[in-house]
Amino acid sequence: MFRKRPPPEEERRVRANDREYNEKFQYASNCIMTSKYNIITFLPVNLFEQFQEVANTYFLFLLILQLIPQISSLSWFTTIVPLVLVLSITAVKDATDDYFRHKSDNQVNNRQSQVLIGGILQKEKWMNVRVGDIIKLENNQFVAADLLLLSSSEPHGLCYIETAELDGETNMKVRQSLSVTSELGDPNNLAQFDGEVVCEPPNNKLDRFCGTLYWKDCKYPLSNQNMLLRGCVLRNTESCYGLVIFAGPDTKLMQNSGRTKFKRTSIDRLMNTLVLWIFGFLVCMGVILALGNAVWEKEVGALFQSFLPWDPPVDNFLFSAFLSFWSYVIILNTVVPISLYVSVEVIRLGHSYFINWDRRMFCSRSNTAAEARTTTLNEELGQVEYIFSDKTGTLTQNIMTFNKCSINGHAYGEVMNILGAQQKRVQPLDFSAWNPLADRDFCFYDQSLLEAVMVGEPAVHEFFRVLSLCHTVMSEEKSEGELVYKAQSPDEGALVTAARNFGFVFRSRTPGTVTTQELGKAVTYTLLAILDFNNIRKRMSVIVKNPEGRIRLYCKGADTVLFERLHSCNHDLMNITSDHLNEYAGDGLRTLAVAYRDLSEEQWEEWSERFRGADKATDCRDDRLAAAYEEIEQDMMLLGATAIEDKLQEGVPETIAILSLANIKIWVLTGDKQETAVNIGYSCKMLTDDMTEIFIVNGHTVQSVREELRKARERMLESTRTRDGGKEAEAQGWGGACAFGNGCGGGAAANWMPDESKCPPPQAPPSSILESISGEFALIISGHSLAHALEADMEREFLETACACRAVICCRVTPLQKALVVELVKRHKKAVTLAIGDGANDVSMIKTAHIGVGISGQEGIQAVLASDYSFSQFRFLQRLLLVHGRWSYLRMCRFLCYFFYKNFAFTMVHFWFGFFCGFSAQTVYDQYFITLYNIVYTSLPVLAMGIFDQDVPEQRSLEYPKLYEPGQLNLLFNKREFFICIAQGIYTSVVLFFIPYGVLSHATQSNGVPLADYQTFAVTTATALVIVVSVQIALDTGYWTAINHFFIWGSLGTYFTILFAMHSSILFNIFPKQFHFLGSAHNTLGQPVVWLTIALATVICIAPVLAFRFLKLDLKPQLSDTVRYTQLVLQKKRKPAGRAGRGVGGTGVASGSTLGRLGRGGSRRSGYAFAHQEGFGELITSGKNMRLSSLALATFASRHSSSWIDTLRRKKHANSTSAQNTPPTGEDSTASSQAPPFSTSSSAADEAGQPCNEPVLAHSPDDIALSVIRCPEREVGECSTGNVQEAPFVWKGTGTRISGASSPGPPPIAEETSSGE
Repeated sequence: MFRKRPPPEEERRVRANDREYNEKFQYASNCIMTSKYNIITFLPVNLFEQFQEVANTYFLFLLILQLIPQISSLSWFTTIVPLVLVLSITAVKDATDDYFRHKSDNQVNNRQSQVLIGGILQKEKWMNVRVGDIIKLENNQFVAADLLLLSSSEPHGLCYIETAELDGETNMKVRQSLSVTSELGDPNNLAQFDGEVVCEPPNNKLDRFCGTLYWKDCKYPLSNQNMLLRGCVLRNTESCYGLVIFAGPDTKLMQNSGRTKFKRTSIDRLMNTLVLWIFGFLVCMGVILALGNAVWEKEVGALFQSFLPWDPPVDNFLFSAFLSFWSYVIILNTVVPISLYVSVEVIRLGHSYFINWDRRMFCSRSNTAAEARTTTLNEELGQVEYIFSDKTGTLTQNIMTFNKCSINGHAYGEVMNILGAQQKRVQPLDFSAWNPLADRDFCFYDQSLLEAVMVGEPAVHEFFRVLSLCHTVMSEEKSEGELVYKAQSPDEGALVTAARNFGFVFRSRTPGTVTTQELGKAVTYTLLAILDFNNIRKRMSVIVKNPEGRIRLYCKGADTVLFERLHSCNHDLMNITSDHLNEYAGDGLRTLAVAYRDLSEEQWEEWSERFRGADKATDCRDDRLAAAYEEIEQDMMLLGATAIEDKLQEGVPETIAILSLANIKIWVLTGDKQETAVNIGYSCKMLTDDMTEIFIVNGHTVQSVREELRKARERMLESTRTRDGGKEAEAQGWGGACAFGNGCGGGAAANWMPDESKCPPPQAPPSSILESISGEFALIISGHSLAHALEADMEREFLETACACRAVICCRVTPLQKALVVELVKRHKKAVTLAIGDGANDVSMIKTAHIGVGISGQEGIQAVLASDYSFSQFRFLQRLLLVHGRWSYLRMCRFLCYFFYKNFAFTMVHFWFGFFCGFSAQTVYDQYFITLYNIVYTSLPVLAMGIFDQDVPEQRSLEYPKLYEPGQLNLLFNKREFFICIAQGIYTSVVLFFIPYGVLSHATQSNGVPLADYQTFAVTTATALVIVVSVQIALDTGYWTAINHFFIWGSLGTYFTILFAMHSSILFNIFPKQFHFLGSAHNTLGQPVVWLTIALATVICIAPVLAFRFLKLDLKPQLSDTVRYTQLVLQKKRKPAGRAGRGVGGTGVASGSTLGRLGRGGSRRSGYAFAHQEGFGELITSGKNMRLSSLALATFASRHSSSWIDTLRRKKHANSTSAQNTPPTGEDSTASSQAPPFSTSSSAADEAGQPCNEPVLAHSPDDIALSVIRCPEREVGECSTGNVQEAPFVWKGTGTRISGASSPGPPPIAEETSSGE
């Protein structure tokens, strides 16, 4: 741990089989360590971390003060016991977390590997592998370190790996050794290998490696194709040997994993600030009381020196004041008791168990429950604004199915009836009856396509022939008739499988042939050339010669590029196929077009000469090959198109829809290809054809990326001006290349000035412009463009452009880039971020985000181990956030508000008492009450509220996503709420001190004895305090359980039991020096005037709170208040039938009232095999690889909500503006500036005072979510809910919308119009 860090490397030199040479460079060993502590460092490091918490340091300081007898009015145990308890609980939790990290590290470090030592293969633990060792890997083994592939059991030094742990892709990758080392397959030969590798230093770039091998006076260039990276799995390769280049923390996997960061919630950070403020307040009170002590001792105390002398150390009034200051610091420290932190940890632990026990987040298929792997972030789940999601395995199942196709103008697949509704599926076709080689797992439902194959339609046969020949799939026949396809992309495998089931079975290949079985007949084609794909070509072709000698080019690829290369005679067929492609694309399917071209022998010979020349070129080889490909891929004949479904996980579209309604923005960060990610975006409804425009940033230089971002912003403003012409002037000045104001896309209002002379050039648009923009556009950016966009001088431009879009998809990003994007949003948007993924490539993103969620899927457990929360399905995320997260935030905020209130009410009584006791640091209550107040008397009721409280049931939390927004705006506990709580606490303390003081100073007992004694006053004040705070928590509790009742009333009973016990003769006889006031409680509480005093104080404390809450509920109800009131009315007026039909459908829909451009064409998307790797076709023709052992949701409108939440959101992000620039506020002005996109209500009728009984259409998803329609100053019977157009599902509770500002009484509830529970 304390080893000297070696200097940074400029280059790495590794000599094979020479540990002595390599050790002088002090390269890292292969042992990894993700844990934070060991046995020796745990105690000091953990205590150091814990005392970084301001509160812990504060209490340690108080403990030291209490050990000084001259200033301590309280016993030291009142502080040390809770402090040790807090430190112990936290230490045990940290130790448990780190134990599991150690366990995981040991499991990995102790894996066995075969290392070549002294010419003999020996089993060694991974942790003992060193740089320069040669190790042997066997099939299905994990790669132990970053290796240079030396040789393989496969021909030509090939091996096949799966890189799911690195980039999330489960398709096979090919790696190849250098030809000079590929023959060193024998351990004896490898033991003699002494080559030296000079390469780049350790870095995190997964797709690049640059180095040189020096051996036998020759040098050989090395690339990423020669490397096996740690985290990969060897597949379909019997064995291989590799030279360790990077080990342990230097491997690319660990370089991308990111550091384990200590995560702290925003409430924790706020509490640290508040503790400092409270400490400052405490010092001020201490100074005031100390000054009072100095004045009193000088003016009054000096007169009593004869019988009330100063204690020996005190010789003057100033020193007395100094000691008094520290005494009051100790007495008043309970404004922040340490029990606060104990209670917070207990509440968080309870919330974590609720997540673990939630049966609705349990996946029975994988037998996996949700798990809260940390207990410190629960309330942060209720404040998330940005979600960063992986794609493969997180949003999708990574399962491709052949769904539909179009052949020669005829569409096959799922059939729709005349009304456009999907017909009920029949049983899938049985292919095995006539095709013994069919894949039994393949499902297709359209009998007509099978019939077309069997009757011999030429176009259909040719279509499936293309699919069986034009690919780079490898075939392995494990037994007779049992074929296993190994494809570089799942969708390419799906196409070959489809051809296989329809009778065109790909059997095997050699470097120059492809063998198929066509309708039972074996056919061998001569493979003349493979025209490989790349991201620019977006297509691949093969040129084959059939047994009859006919040469034909087969091509498949993106329709946008393939249609441009068709023969002119295909015009009509192309139009029909385009319609089919648009239909498939609208369903979110991955599409590609299929074509062919006949070539004469002369054409082939002439072109092949140019092709061979380009292939052998040493300069500009790629450009020459692309030109040769372009030349031959012309005048093709269209055959049709395919449509493949990449199956989403269950409930993904609905989850994204509901989270979007909660104003949570979702960005997809994937290592997959652009086309693949875009298609998934359409499938899960992040992208829709109704979007105004989808911007694709694909530049390779800084200038091109900057220009594309600038053009995207200009197009946004241009579209906004076109739609909202009246706001054109407002938007001027925002389209500049890099001139931005703060808050773009976050609903922020900028300092917009109508007078351009007063407006500085860099201006963000007003919030209304941003809100309209954010609902209409999408941004798709590739990894190489993102690398430029994340540079310091451009990151703000990228962020502001991205935040103005409704959907953002980042493609081909590295694990480190994922983390950088998350960090960018964290740094500039000041928003809570959540990252969710399932693979090792997501670990750095998960660690960087405020909250990391791991999906326990198909790609290992690295993401789960690095996460804060884990479950098995993406759809559980909505429940984690909208139910558990929102409740946790609500409960924690209510807990903190009440806790600060009750402790200020308790502590400030001492402050007022100081003015009446000569500032002598005398306490009002006895020290047992002070000790037990926060531990016994008031701890359990507030814990019950913090653990069990709810404002609305869980079903309503999901039905009304807008309920989530107060957490995003941090409305429930902030500095303003804190000051309100302490103001209420101070007010309560004033009442609790002065009411008993005023009454008891003149009161007498029934026998005429005065009641004005110290202990009577202490008992009366303490009893009133406990009763008042108990009544207050009863008012604060929104969800009563038996536990709440037991704790609240039980705490009151406990108080009286302990009170009478401490003043009883039994304890006095046992401990006469500890319990002096025998019978004081019985005597005091036996007086009617005392109970009247307590009742009066309680009423004066509670009455203003009740009045304020009734007025707030009446004049400005929150959405949760409206939902609760709605629920009460629904329970009273439950109608068992006829409600659901009135919420959706009907005659109240205004025809033509659509948003965006419905049914726009030209949105076809090709998802074909851009997920497989460029260059694989070249391997095939080289002969070196010849052995290979929904739910459709309605388009969401832009947000135009005039709710109080949106008003606060705009205020939150707005810059300060001058009076003349302040936009009109209030309900009416907001409503008038936001005309609903579709509404059939008559505003004129409203103005005339007519009942608004015409149907009103909910004009945005927010209105659906809020389930209320504005109907100011109308009775319940005068409003009815209109019909929601294209509602994806019935939103429960769609009643009328309540305007808090215009409602004179309790929120009116419309006639029930929704489906009930």
